[in-house]
Amino acid sequence: MREPVMRKEYDFSKAKRGPAVPVPKGKTRITIRLDDDVIEWFKAQVEAAGGGNYQSLINTALREHIRSTEEPLEKTLRRVLREELKRAS
Repeated sequence: MREPVMRKEYDFSKAKRGPAVPVPKGKTRITIRLDDDVIEWFKAQVEAAGGGNYQSLINTALREHIRSTEEPLEKTLRRVLREELKRAS
């Protein structure tokens, strides 16, 4: 099998600007700076679970935090108890 040859010039006159992979509906691409240890923790969690996407895990953690700050304590306790009772049965 032959190696691809680099051309001297390429024609980009019909190229489109933007990301090579479109962002799915309902998602927004952002740049965010997080501490290295935070990223490593999320990556380790994904690896321990057998794979996945650490960015999705961060999104889930943020959603849980939002829900916990919006949900009254009594409602949270009832939800957790229901989940635990369901798991135990």
